Amino acid sequence: MAITGNFADFSLPELLQFLEQGQKTGLLYIGFVIGDTKNITTKAYYIWLQQGRVIAAAERLDQKGLMSMIAQRGWISERVVSRVIKVDACSVNTPMGLCLKSQGLLEPEQLKILFNTQVLRQVCALFQLKDALFTFDSTTSLPLAEMTGLSMSATEVILLGLRALRDWTALADKLPDSTSGLSSLAKKQPQIPLNAQEWQVWEFVNGQVSLENIANQLRISTETVQQIAFRLIVVGLAEEHFMVAAPPACTLEEYTHPIASVETVQELPQKPIVSQSFLKNLVGFLRGKS
Repeated sequence: MAITGNFADFSLPELLQFLEQGQKTGLLYIGFVIGDTKNITTKAYYIWLQQGRVIAAAERLDQKGLMSMIAQRGWISERVVSRVIKVDACSVNTPMGLCLKSQGLLEPEQLKILFNTQVLRQVCALFQLKDALFTFDSTTSLPLAEMTGLSMSATEVILLGLRALRDWTALADKLPDSTSGLSSLAKKQPQIPLNAQEWQVWEFVNGQVSLENIANQLRISTETVQQIAFRLIVVGLAEEHFMVAAPPACTLEEYTHPIASVETVQELPQKPIVSQSFLKNLVGFLRGKS
């Protein structure tokens, strides 16, 4: 069953984390438009996952994206790559990158460069899309000609992509409120490799300190702390904790007329309280429907 949606409702970082948690294998299609009303261009991007790990990405489905990338760098011509694929038996069930490496045509460092360019750089750019359609189709067919042989967990792709992100406009509505705190979802110290600032914010993940107060104590901007908090939330380490506002201080008039004040409060409509556990279970139920 295909999973479809829009980044306006379910952002790409959230989607990748969902696919990793479900250990999904398949093809993620992302479609979007660029340009103004007079010159609109429709674009597509494809990301392949295996057991929740990102294994390849491309802007095309003819399985010539990686070959073109190698040729553009002047490492191997497309003619040589095509010949190796045709005559080498390893190309039948081995990622092309590893096949070329086994022939001594590519070095391990070159494969890393190709993977970073093919996946990390492109996915980071896709994080800036607010209005894009996506479809994920489960499949066991792997694009060997687009694969370097390297892979990365969706969590690592998310963290690296969001750390490099400069324009957070598309994710602005997803950021936790500056008056909220963070509660830990991890039973022990995170095993995910966090950077220095993320570790600093993690020290305050106790549900007792608001993000704006964390920013003041760390002497960094509130916006930066909100972005770090979003990273911790989306990779499943923490959840937003809504702080209870302190009651307002009594005014002199309220103090001198206590009975009137009590009657006024009693007349106010009572708002139902929605527990965080209910919200969490609701989200889990909706994801289970997918």
